[in-house]
Amino acid sequence: MQLYFSIFFIVIFFMTRDIFYPYYKNHKRKKLITRNFRPEWRNFLQKKVLFYNRLNTEEKRLFENKISGFLLDYNIKGVESDINDFDKVLVAASAIIPVFRFSNWYYRDLKTIYLFPDSFTINHPMLPEGTLLNGLVGYGGMVDKMYLSKKALYQSFEKEFDGKHTGIHEFLHLIDMEDGKADGVPDILIPKAYIKPWKELIQKEIERICNNDSILNDYACENAVEFFAESGVAFFENPEILKMKHPELYRILEIIFMSTKK
Repeated sequence: MQLYFSIFFIVIFFMTRDIFYPYYKNHKRKKLITRNFRPEWRNFLQKKVLFYNRLNTEEKRLFENKISGFLLDYNIKGVESDINDFDKVLVAASAIIPVFRFSNWYYRDLKTIYLFPDSFTINHPMLPEGTLLNGLVGYGGMVDKMYLSKKALYQSFEKEFDGKHTGIHEFLHLIDMEDGKADGVPDILIPKAYIKPWKELIQKEIERICNNDSILNDYACENAVEFFAESGVAFFENPEILKMKHPELYRILEIIFMSTKK
């Protein structure tokens, strides 16, 4: 009789595991996320990340959980030098800031972030030999990879009102590429009704930059891809100034980044 009961429970287990395992896995992940966040990281975020300090208490806990979750999901490796947990927290913060309002965001085209001590060069057919870089992501042989300068990353968080942020900039490129192409139009985030106005606005705003009538960095003039990344950085670093100087641009970026339905 005992053997029959054992067989019965084994059969039931295999019949129901696909139903209950996702719940078990999700519960286990939540426990890991909460347990893995260290108190010293909170102090570090308070000192380094203005975006974090703008959040209320509940939002700060959510931000911390997202940081912990990011560090569970992606590898961060030092190149030519060792890195520590604080370096990894700043990488994670750069990733979380632009997608903070999205409940289930996952960077599908990313596995490993390589952190160089300073500016670096990469051999790539689309880059002139010897080009010095502070960040690079994700095309050709670099799929699933991101390269960042640790020095530039720290400088980005120390000067959070200059409209320049290496980490956020590169993660915005990944967001742009989520629809399968890098074109400055994040199709999966922007409502269809706003795609044409967004493309038209890009050209208009690039003209403003060329005429020295913009708060955006000159690098946004390069093309629509760089415009999306640079305007996104301005949205998260200087939202009040962007809203005052570029109200139309601010309004569409708010639609892209602030919707919780993603």
